[in-house]
Amino acid sequence: MSQNKKIEIACFNLESALIAQKAGADRVELCANMSVGGTTPIIEIIKLAREHLTIDLYVMIRPRGGNFVYSDAEFEQIKSEIETIKKLGVNGFVFGILKEDNTINIEQNKALVELAKPFPCTFHRAFDAVSDLKKALEDVISCGFSTILTSGTFPNVMEGKEVLKQLVNQAKNRIEIMPGGGLRSTNISALDEMVNANWYHSSAITDGSEIANPEEIIQLKNKLNLK
Repeated sequence: MSQNKKIEIACFNLESALIAQKAGADRVELCANMSVGGTTPIIEIIKLAREHLTIDLYVMIRPRGGNFVYSDAEFEQIKSEIETIKKLGVNGFVFGILKEDNTINIEQNKALVELAKPFPCTFHRAFDAVSDLKKALEDVISCGFSTILTSGTFPNVMEGKEVLKQLVNQAKNRIEIMPGGGLRSTNISALDEMVNANWYHSSAITDGSEIANPEEIIQLKNKLNLK
């Protein structure tokens, strides 16, 4: 069963990104503003991360904290950021837009996935705010995303594990379901046992700081591939 499962580390600064690579992470999701759950990082940090990382670098595109319904001006900003960041040699993007009624905004997401090509896109935890999960999953697939980052709509992955398992089953390899949200080396084995996803997502922050813990990343990797 050890099909070499992979870990993405959410990094809120350059230091964490470098720690993640050194400790064996498979991919970095770079963002800013940990306190609001992540926003678009500044260009300088993306450039530096790209310069120093040989592993894949995905960048979050999110103009602000709060909900995932955006004004026309914010949508224009998102498009402009994708166009700019595409030129920096990143490997993928992370974003997600909802409508007022907490359904997937198919039109806007599709346009952004198209704009991001040839790079793959992850639909982030805006997914955890949707009302109808089954339909939302099909909608996200229809937009052309390659991955959904989700805790199964609960505050953390262990509470959402039943839902995560259902999503993996429904997805049938048409899209990666990547569990994230409160994922730690202490619960990853139990979660994987039930959900059996290919990718897992963690900030690997264990001390209340904003810096990833290298030992935690090593443990996450070890426990995941000790099958």
